[in-house]
Amino acid sequence: MASALDGIVVLDLTSYLAGPYGCALLGDHGAEVVKIEAPEGDMMRRYPSTLKGENRAVLGANRNKRSIRLDLKSEAGAAAFLRMVARADVVVHNFRPGVAESLGIGYEALRAIRGDLVYCSLTGYGNGDGPMRSHPGYDQMLQCFTGMALAQGLTVGAPQILRGSIVDFYASALLAQGVLAALLHRARTGEGQHVEVSLLRSALALQVGRFVWADSEPRDVQREPDSSQISGAVPTKEGHLYFQAGTAKFWTALCEIIGLPELADDPRYDTLVKRAQQGAALMPQIKQALLARTALEWEQEMVGRVPVVALRDIGEMFEHPQVLAEGLVAEYDHPEVGRYRAGTTAVKMGAGDAVLTRAPLAGEHTDEILARFDFSGEEIDDLRRVRAAS
Repeated sequence: MASALDGIVVLDLTSYLAGPYGCALLGDHGAEVVKIEAPEGDMMRRYPSTLKGENRAVLGANRNKRSIRLDLKSEAGAAAFLRMVARADVVVHNFRPGVAESLGIGYEALRAIRGDLVYCSLTGYGNGDGPMRSHPGYDQMLQCFTGMALAQGLTVGAPQILRGSIVDFYASALLAQGVLAALLHRARTGEGQHVEVSLLRSALALQVGRFVWADSEPRDVQREPDSSQISGAVPTKEGHLYFQAGTAKFWTALCEIIGLPELADDPRYDTLVKRAQQGAALMPQIKQALLARTALEWEQEMVGRVPVVALRDIGEMFEHPQVLAEGLVAEYDHPEVGRYRAGTTAVKMGAGDAVLTRAPLAGEHTDEILARFDFSGEEIDDLRRVRAAS
C-alpha cells in the first residue's frame, strides 16, 4: 500500500538536528528525501561521539534518506542543484537569513524554476528585521533566551538547561507539520509557498501555558503553580519512582497502596490545592513510606491505578516490553558502525508505513541521485572532478 508521501521529492539542505530530523519525519511517510551535504559533510558529523564510526545524532536524525555531496558555492554545484529543484516538491534549509539568497537559492529564485515549490526555511530567530535576526541560534541558547532555563531551575535555585535538544526536536515536528500543511494547500490550490520555522517560535510554542500575560498582572507573575510539592521523582528502597496523584481517585489509591489511608480521609488534604499548600507536611510521610519497596515493585503494584513510573536509563528502552510491543525499535546495518538498534517512525499510520532505511554516509549516493535527476554519465564525471578539486 502506498505511503502518504510517495512521489514527493524533498531536497534537504539542513545540518545539525532540527532540520535533518524534520526531513526524516517526512521520509517516514514515504517522501524521497535527498540529503544534500557540503563537501565537508553535515556539521553534526564532526561533533564528538561515544559511538565509533559515526555521530549518534546523525544516525538517529537522518533515517530514510540518501546523501549527495554538492558544493553550492561552486558554479557546477549550484547549477546541479537548480536542475534538481525543477524535479523537486520541497526544499528545506537551515541557513541564517540572507545566506540562501546570497547563494542564489532563496525562495523567489527557486519559485521561478518551480512555481508550486514548497520552500521551508528553518532559522534561529526568524526571517524578520529583529535585532537577533542574524545571530546564531542553537537549542540551549533558545532555552536560555526564552525563559525555559530559569523556569526549570526554580526549585533548585539556579538555571537548568534541559538535555536532549527539546527545542530542536520540537522544531523538527513543526517543520514536518508546516511542510505537510503546505503540500495539502498545494494539492487543493496548485500553489506553493514559503514555510518559515524558527527555534524561537518553537521554544515559545513549547511554553503556551507560560506565555500568557493578562493586563491585570505584573510581567514577572508566577505563571504556573508549583505542584512539585506533592509529586516528583523520589527515592525508594532501590531506584527512584515518579508519582503524580492529582485527582481524588489517584490520591486515594496512592495513599492506600503505600499504607497511609488516613491521608486520603484527612480534610486538610482533600483537594489538589490543599495538598500543594501542605506539601512540606505531606512529602516526608510519602517519601518514608516509599522506602519500603523498590521503584520497580511500586510500579508493578500501581500500574493502571496511580500515575507512577520507575526511573529508567534510555538503554533500557531497547528491551522494555512496552517499547517492543509498539514496534519502536528497529535494527540497521551500517558500513562504519556495523549493526545497531535505533528508533522507528515517530507516527504510526494505519496504512502505508514507509520502509525504514539507515542514515547514509556523507555523499554515499551522489552518483545514484544525479542519475535519478537525469544527469548523464559525462555530467556526473564532471561533477565528480569538481568535488575532488574542492
